[in-house]
Amino acid sequence: MSDYNAPVRDMMFVLGKLAGLDDVAATPAYREAGADAETAAAVLEECARFTREVVAPLNRSGDTQPSNWKDGVVSTSPGFREAYASFIQGGWQGLQHPQEHGGQGLPKLIGAACNEMLNSANLSFALCPLLTDGAIEALLTAGSPAQQARYLPRLVSGEWTGTMNLTEPQAGSDLALVRTRAVPQEDGSYRLFGQKIFITYGEHDMADNIVHLVLARLPDAPAGVKGISLFIAPKVLEDGRRNDVWCASLEHKLGIKASPTAVLLYGDDKGEVGPGAIAEMVGEPGRGLEFMFIMMNAARYAVGMQGVGLAERAYQQAAAYARLRVQSRPPGARESTTIVHHPDVRRMLMTMRALAEGSRALALVAAGLHDLGIGESDASRRAAHTAAYEFLVPVVKGFSTEISLEVTSLGVQVHGGMGFIEETGAAQHYRDARILPIYEGTTAIQANDLVGRKTLRDAGALARVFGEHVRATRQELAARPQPAARTMGARLDDALRAYDEVVEFLVAHGAEQPASAYAGSVPYLMLCGYLFAAWQMARAWLAAEALPAEEGDFARAKQTTAEFFCVHLLPRCAALRDAVVDGADSVMALPAEAF
Repeated sequence: MSDYNAPVRDMMFVLGKLAGLDDVAATPAYREAGADAETAAAVLEECARFTREVVAPLNRSGDTQPSNWKDGVVSTSPGFREAYASFIQGGWQGLQHPQEHGGQGLPKLIGAACNEMLNSANLSFALCPLLTDGAIEALLTAGSPAQQARYLPRLVSGEWTGTMNLTEPQAGSDLALVRTRAVPQEDGSYRLFGQKIFITYGEHDMADNIVHLVLARLPDAPAGVKGISLFIAPKVLEDGRRNDVWCASLEHKLGIKASPTAVLLYGDDKGEVGPGAIAEMVGEPGRGLEFMFIMMNAARYAVGMQGVGLAERAYQQAAAYARLRVQSRPPGARESTTIVHHPDVRRMLMTMRALAEGSRALALVAAGLHDLGIGESDASRRAAHTAAYEFLVPVVKGFSTEISLEVTSLGVQVHGGMGFIEETGAAQHYRDARILPIYEGTTAIQANDLVGRKTLRDAGALARVFGEHVRATRQELAARPQPAARTMGARLDDALRAYDEVVEFLVAHGAEQPASAYAGSVPYLMLCGYLFAAWQMARAWLAAEALPAEEGDFARAKQTTAEFFCVHLLPRCAALRDAVVDGADSVMALPAEAF
């Protein structure tokens, strides 16, 4: 497996030229944190060093020596505990969390770039802080002052880690089926009884305590999602007693093998507190799913960054291999040379590069909108930025994770037969990527959210606003004399036409023919992804024109990659349009019993 070197230059370009870092840093919310370009560069450079030297070397060994379980105790892969101690010492967990709870208060924009590095370096390792971030977000929003004081300083420091406990054997995405019971106690606490599955880092040896956020039902709770409440159940209580929550086993997985995915039992009477895990409620009864969605939304964006990170890592490894591997003669050559000179290898590498850079740009622009939604002083502008960010979250999650499958598969292909051999490491990226379109809401769940809550709810108004933003960039291209600008503009015109037709189709059919609208939800999401990523790449092409002469190599590479994206990848929008507008009937035409 090749070394990982974070693309700091590209990240800083996106932060400064596309995602509005200067605007974010100037807002009242982030001015005191000093979130300017100089700070961002220093943080990203240090994160690049940390991930390259400490975390990335454990990626391959973690795959071959996964976390293991014995008698309820989980031991993480060799080196993970030491790496996590360095992670805590560096203050990385608290990077984007409030200063009043011990964090650094930097914007999500800087934190997202660092999270990409962590995911590129070692996806299994990065999953632990990802879940802790979500727990912090949930407690910041819904926790009581006492709960925040008790848990947030240690979560923000990384001394303790967090989980979210949703899934049960009978309740996957349909959380209305949750059966875990919360029994009220005379002292105001609760006792939890039930089983949770697929709990990432639900048990491990890297931290002194694990704070579980658990969905459960009160005895008198109504059926369905309105009967679900949210509870905190720490592994170790304040008095040092071991709570009654235990790891029954770890799942054996296709990828992310170093990350312990636990089956947790609540109320098995194995702790030091008697039967039932002692817990306290977060917020009001019956609002558990609402509060948990805060955590889930943060995790969905973070998983999108996982897709970006894996795409970047697979691209770097494939490019390094292509520069070294000598095989055959390219067309017109007289002797064998390295495969990077073969046209089709170059096509694959350019596809990988364009998808990685395009998805990164889109995700970081979304992070900038999130920060402006918090930091702006004007309420109406805050609301507009927040709505735009929330519109993009399912696109970032769905598109970035789906393209990570294409990029990591191409990485195997570039390696040829050696890519199918585990020792090269290309196969690990492919296996690790496969979970990304599944957990924290499948691509279909993201797409249904994009159709229902984000597009149909306002009759397509915000979707049309995004279309106008793309048109504005297209008009800037029209003013440029270069042939590449004309070519990119023509492809954007075609994609915009497809996007407009899909939005109008969904609005026209969403109410009276919902099956027809939702049959094309995933193609719609992918169309949005390609169009919005191409929009950012077109903006990058324009911004690269103004770079100083000493950055000529970077500027040429950025413009070439942007043109490739528009010429080779943007035409996919037309086919996706056809699938939505012309293909809805054929999706549901075959009777269920025929399958």
